[in-house]
Amino acid sequence: MTADPLSDVLQLMRPRAYGFRGLDIGGDWSLCLPPQPVVRCYALRTGACGLWLDGVAPVQLAAGDFVLLPQGQGLVMGSRPDAPRIDLERFFTTASGDTAIFEEGGDCRGLGGYFEMTGMAADQLLRALPPVVRLGAGAEASGLLWLVDRLMAELRTPRPGGRLIAEHLSQTLLVEALRLHVATTAQRTGTWLAALADPQLARAIEAMHAYPGERWTLDALAKLSGMSRSGFAQRFSDACGEPAISYLARWRMMLASDRLALGIPTSIVAFELGYGSESAFGAAFRRITGMSPGRFRSA
Repeated sequence: MTADPLSDVLQLMRPRAYGFRGLDIGGDWSLCLPPQPVVRCYALRTGACGLWLDGVAPVQLAAGDFVLLPQGQGLVMGSRPDAPRIDLERFFTTASGDTAIFEEGGDCRGLGGYFEMTGMAADQLLRALPPVVRLGAGAEASGLLWLVDRLMAELRTPRPGGRLIAEHLSQTLLVEALRLHVATTAQRTGTWLAALADPQLARAIEAMHAYPGERWTLDALAKLSGMSRSGFAQRFSDACGEPAISYLARWRMMLASDRLALGIPTSIVAFELGYGSESAFGAAFRRITGMSPGRFRSA
């Protein structure tokens, strides 16, 4: 198979903990959640509601919408931001996979959940996403709703092998949401996802991911992309928010962080990622991560 940068990135993020619940509510309501270091996602089945986050324009959700909140901000969701609050303690006593019913339900039905990431590079990678990733109602979003329903069914009724199925479903849900986001953000700039949505730039990113230890030059990457050196350099920087060689160095250090955390010797990591010596690798690692490989491994 060819290189798949999005899969590479998600493997480093390693979704670990997750939980999903349903909400069926009637009348005037709001749900207030504090900031947490998780990726949140919500899908609305029927009705409509608002979503309010600090520093972000209000979002109005309609039936069929799916929204991903990758930065873990505190939020208010409901009919209006100052509506009567749902008791969180009561809400979270509902078992994962079940649906909590308030005020006899009927007006607004939806599903919500979270992923906790454990990969060493998760923070850096998630910052490449906007604070709100909204995928509107349609054939693509309906596939996300199916995945959420299937995941909730596994959580609600434990069966042999259910834990493994739930883990795969949760990761598939996240992959599918990000894949749809990439497909709909070709005009946005400033992140590696925007560069990945550009077919010519994607060739260079795929090559860097497939062979991170190669001695890549700007000329070689431009040739792979079918562009001039200057044209490639400018287009990559505009789309990705950083030069191609800087992206390569940062990607190498993400891989290095993951391998060092797994206990792979520094000398092997340095060789695999194209550095001629441990000292050269150590200098690059300190420049990008702010600490030495040895200190990182100890931490």
